[in-house]
Amino acid sequence: MKNRVVYVVSDSVGETAELVVKAAVSQFNGSQTDIKRIPYVEDTATLAEVVALAKLNHAIIAFTLVVPELRDFLVKEAEREGVIVNDIIGPLIEKMSGLYESNPRFEAGLVRKLDEDYFKKIEAIEFAVKYDDGRDPRGILRADIVLIGVSRTSKTPLSQYLAHKRYKVANVPIVPEVDPPEELFKVSPNKCFGLKISPDKLNHIRRERLKSLGLDDQAIYANITRIKEELEHFESIISKIGCDVVDVSNKAVEETANIILNKINKRRTN
Repeated sequence: MKNRVVYVVSDSVGETAELVVKAAVSQFNGSQTDIKRIPYVEDTATLAEVVALAKLNHAIIAFTLVVPELRDFLVKEAEREGVIVNDIIGPLIEKMSGLYESNPRFEAGLVRKLDEDYFKKIEAIEFAVKYDDGRDPRGILRADIVLIGVSRTSKTPLSQYLAHKRYKVANVPIVPEVDPPEELFKVSPNKCFGLKISPDKLNHIRRERLKSLGLDDQAIYANITRIKEELEHFESIISKIGCDVVDVSNKAVEETANIILNKINKRRTN
């Protein structure tokens, strides 16, 4: 017995329609069906050709066409030729349009664009984890944004927040006893942002951190003299790089991120 044929027609990739057709075919004990996908349809001539083929092969056409003109043409042409068609997405769009009381965009490929956006976000998050706290200085030259600061200036949470905005972020800790990676002086200063903080605020944050770990809050890590030395060293490094500085002393991560993103957007428009 000759295999049945289903033509899958779409003005995008056609993955959605093909998955629906496969799910339907599976209900017929794996009936021998050839699924022929016709993606990226942009003209009525292609649709007319598909209808002619479907008529010749006694086939069904399943489609996801969001452009109204193409959808209407296919339905009318199939009806004229006696070909069975099934609109997979159109009826749902119409019902949602009534429910939302708004018109759909009628733009092909939006699901794929959303998927690409999602994967860009995941890639940025993975980048932020890989190049967190200066663990691999090679990330500095690959990053969209490089955050520079002493310990406890919210470098890591800020990196993750910006990663969710699809920016690849590397952050570099500044410690007087450790020379900064040479990549820090090779990357464009426009990508770098120094995270400044007041000595008293940093002293408070570090003491609370030590307490939460069950450690002595009078340790050198939270010593105000040591903190001032670290901040002076930080200022000298930032001065050499020549990058912008953001004071994070009394700011939430979201506030700092918005300042950085605003600076980046202004540079793009200038």
